[in-house]
Amino acid sequence: MTTRTDAPTRREQILKEAARLFAERGFHGVGVDEIGAAVGISGPGLYRHFPGKDAMLAELLVGISERLLAGGQLRVTEDATSGDGSPETLLDALIEGHIDFALDDRPLITLHDRELDRLRDTDRKRVRRLQREYVELWVEVVRARYPLLPESEARATVHAVFGLLNSTPHLGRPGALPGRTATAALLHRLARGAFEAAGEQA
Repeated sequence: MTTRTDAPTRREQILKEAARLFAERGFHGVGVDEIGAAVGISGPGLYRHFPGKDAMLAELLVGISERLLAGGQLRVTEDATSGDGSPETLLDALIEGHIDFALDDRPLITLHDRELDRLRDTDRKRVRRLQREYVELWVEVVRARYPLLPESEARATVHAVFGLLNSTPHLGRPGALPGRTATAALLHRLARGAFEAAGEQA
């Protein structure tokens, strides 16, 4: 995943703090004034950026689903154009990208689990559609790596690996975990182990 070197925009700062606060206290436990204070502006000043908390929640949950899918598609394209790609290296790249998300955007995982049903119907359906596309992208790569694995089992394994990787909010406070590099390596080994176990049974 590419690391940004430019400073986040005020809108991005607002979304980051909103995600953190929503994850810590729940959507209804956070007021606009608190989000504003976290980024150094008045609560009413937030309305220059968002019409309200519902809009922030929608942008957070739709946005991360869009970024995950776009990141996966980019890795597939890069692998196809590299000339020396393989299903195994592509699967590793997908795992690494999702681990970056799972470690760097833990509040969004909590937010998705707790607050997805608060989205408007159109936004919730959009999130689900993006997620299905992301899953199917993985399924195609997994079956290229393990061609004897039935499609239904490949899909079930992908969902299981997502559950494993998305468990990061439950692993304890950041200071209680191994360093980021060690945690990422552990998650990668666990994910590959799950795929290997499924592939061996095919």
